[in-house]
Amino acid sequence: MAVRAVRGAIQVDADDRAEILSATTELVTAVMERNALTTDDVISVLFTATPDLTAEFPALAARKLGFSEVPLLCAAEIAVPHALPRVIRLMAHIATERPRAEIQHVYLRGATALRLDIAQ
Repeated sequence: MAVRAVRGAIQVDADDRAEILSATTELVTAVMERNALTTDDVISVLFTATPDLTAEFPALAARKLGFSEVPLLCAAEIAVPHALPRVIRLMAHIATERPRAEIQHVYLRGATALRLDIAQ
């Protein structure tokens, strides 16, 4: 069994608690479904948010999805002047037999601009 990292990001419309929770739920669900994962496969998840998102912790959405035994951490992205605004990112560490090339990274909504090479 190998440890792999799965990346993902989503852009939200506003710094609003409901919007942050809804978008994070969408992102986490997409990462889990596209990689055929269960919470037992997830070792930990690091969430980041751009400095303009402060209304809620993205990890709360994962907790509501059943990530009660998975270590979660939220952090702020650095404030780069030309960075895409209102973005929630995640990096999940997973235990899997899948080779690195088969991991599906997920970039949704406006965040597809961050990784045009792999965005769906």
